[in-house]
Amino acid sequence: MSLLRSVFSIIALTKPINTAGTVQTRRNFKRWVSPTLRELAHRVKKQGPQKPEPRSGFLEWNYRSELFAFGKRLNEEFQLPILQIAFTQQAYANQEQERQRKLGIAEADLQISDNKQLKAKGAHITRAYVEAYLQHSLPKLPPAGQKAITSYLLSTETLAHVSMHLGTKELIFSTEYPPNSETLAETLQAIIGALADSSGVDRAFLFVRDFICTQLNQKDLLDIWTPEQPLELLSEICNQRKLGEPEPRLLGDCGKNTLLAAFQVGIYADRQLLGKGFGENVQTATETAAICALLTLFDMHENRRPFDFQIQLETKNVRLG
Repeated sequence: MSLLRSVFSIIALTKPINTAGTVQTRRNFKRWVSPTLRELAHRVKKQGPQKPEPRSGFLEWNYRSELFAFGKRLNEEFQLPILQIAFTQQAYANQEQERQRKLGIAEADLQISDNKQLKAKGAHITRAYVEAYLQHSLPKLPPAGQKAITSYLLSTETLAHVSMHLGTKELIFSTEYPPNSETLAETLQAIIGALADSSGVDRAFLFVRDFICTQLNQKDLLDIWTPEQPLELLSEICNQRKLGEPEPRLLGDCGKNTLLAAFQVGIYADRQLLGKGFGENVQTATETAAICALLTLFDMHENRRPFDFQIQLETKNVRLG
């Protein structure tokens, strides 16, 4: 009887039966697999972090297909030779010419175009449209504010952010990988220039609107531009618009002579309340109230109408010269 029980236990261990009634087969790993995997993991850890390799180093990489897919993803029509030039940095072109020269290739075959001209053209188009868009969307904003917001949209960080998320990182011909922020920003400008040459300036304008101007979406404009000396600026704006001289008045206070003191100041002009502000002292509350009044006068407050990213500005309203 004991022998019969041992036989059944052996069968149960070798071929377990699950609840569904199907037989589960055990995995059989060779004894050398586990030590080999541990040794490989140890060697990789000992070698340290590896340098990132560009996607173009993979065997299945097809650069022409990637360029074609790039334009289709953006729903734009590019001429592929021009688009390839837009992705070619000047340092890379010089490096390739020098390498080919060392290989003895004829001088006539050494000409490799870079994106210098396309970059300059794209930067000019981008600045022209951004300035026209801000003048149309924020007509009450003074030149200093429009200049600050324009600088934000055309900054290297903003352009590099847009360029990275459009998928330009793997397509750029550069001497370094991954490309830095400046290279990404310049490539985006060159792409805009290439689009203007391929499909016209109007399409380039719409590209700038859709991918660069939209960076203002749900953005607090006060984080981009905060008026310096707001009370003096408010007085100047009120005189220009003939609203009268602004007059700050103390509306309320609490906790005087304590660490939790708070003051509320309102600014009036011609008996009209322009803005209110709070602060730990009267001066801070006055400056805050002046900023609040300026936001209302410039139509920059939080409850303003959202930016219209569907608008199509006429070409004559965008100064390219």
